[in-house]
Amino acid sequence: MALSDDLKAEVTQIFREQWTTQVTTGVPDPEDLGLGNFAKDLEDATVLYADIDGSTDMVDTENWWFCAEVYKAYLRCAARIIAAEKGAVTAYDGDRIMAIFTGDKKNSRAVRAAFKISHAVNQLINPGIQSRYTDSIFVLKHKIGIDTSQLRAARIGVRGNNDLVWVGRAANYAAKLTALGGSNPIWITGDIYSNMDGAVTYRMGTQIDLWQRHIWNAMNDMEIYSTDSYWTTID
Repeated sequence: MALSDDLKAEVTQIFREQWTTQVTTGVPDPEDLGLGNFAKDLEDATVLYADIDGSTDMVDTENWWFCAEVYKAYLRCAARIIAAEKGAVTAYDGDRIMAIFTGDKKNSRAVRAAFKISHAVNQLINPGIQSRYTDSIFVLKHKIGIDTSQLRAARIGVRGNNDLVWVGRAANYAAKLTALGGSNPIWITGDIYSNMDGAVTYRMGTQIDLWQRHIWNAMNDMEIYSTDSYWTTID
């Protein structure tokens, strides 16, 4: 049978087969789902995307091994911080990382992770670059987007080469937030802002808001917030 015939049969089956869903409170692994139309339902989850800003310019102007070191440093710090805040890394995509937070205070933990990643950029990675490459004028910049919604996970691909696809607003909006302009590195939706702790909303010991309010015209005038604040320490 020709490849086109195989693919036609598989596409027909995908669109014909009924979906089965199972509610879950944790982040599933690909092995937890079958390859048919079966999905895990995270009824309430928060997605964080962290992305190097300006990576195209970096690879056009810097040595490949320098770019690899920047990628490794940023993604290593982000992954370790996400894990420390009880988030689950679900994907690496070039110079970006996706993570999902579930359970109590998931929004606050995701935002706290974002503050700590900014700390790592400002206080660890950029000083490390300047210390090692004293003649370099490169400064690492990054963007983080965070949103919350119901998510469903389905397994894609074929045996031995498959992963999860995440279906839901938060997965899409968190990624889109990292593409917004402006100098502030951290962007969140109004749903995150209205459901997070005061410790990540206000300047310590005050009622001074850390966040700037914006209207996201491209997304039906959605209310979003941004900040350039970062955690002073990483515990």
